[in-house]
Amino acid sequence: MALTAKQKLFVTEYLVDLNATQAAIRAGYSAKTARSVGQENLTKPDIKIAIQEAMDKRAAKVEVTAEMVLQHWLDLATADPNEVIHHRRVCCRHCFGHDHEYQWIDNEEYERAVNAAKLSTKKGKTPVLPSDSGGYGFDPTIRPHPKCPECHGEGHGQLHAADTRDLSPKAKKLYAGAKYTANGLEVKLNDQEQAWDRIARHLGMYKDELRLKGELTIKKLEDLM
Repeated sequence: MALTAKQKLFVTEYLVDLNATQAAIRAGYSAKTARSVGQENLTKPDIKIAIQEAMDKRAAKVEVTAEMVLQHWLDLATADPNEVIHHRRVCCRHCFGHDHEYQWIDNEEYERAVNAAKLSTKKGKTPVLPSDSGGYGFDPTIRPHPKCPECHGEGHGQLHAADTRDLSPKAKKLYAGAKYTANGLEVKLNDQEQAWDRIARHLGMYKDELRLKGELTIKKLEDLM
């Protein structure tokens, strides 16, 4: 039996996001009955065949298999966001200074502080110069010293964005770009929850979804992981 014009449109719209309810609405069915109509359409043999044929044709055109698509979504869903950007606790200036005194990066930094103290001192007054008893070699990326008397092992929080050229293949799929705004650096990530939703839909985990020919099983999903 040939599909009606509305059923053909339903097939076309279903391929957009695999959402039967929304496909029914976009195809012109009543929003009140779209959910039930969408589910019913997915059970009709002619519509099932039309959907599968359209999917096969689309996949063949771009040489993309269901396994490739699922693997992409799985990589995105299981990528570690900390590879892209993370919040870390780093040491304070006293954590690793001698006797937990203020630690300088190097002698140049200390000399700049000394000169700044001299310039800011009023004429006729003795400048209060900073001490270098804490030594040199401050590294702002080290974790806090647990017994630091100044920060009590807390250090301070710091947002760190990774060099995106060095991201793992999974993290590169998660990374969606970055830009500088008035509030600073903004890093964008692709939606991992949406990736899980797409995986679930293609595995037929939702009642309003159709188990299409060639659909991957849960076992195959586990193998991909």
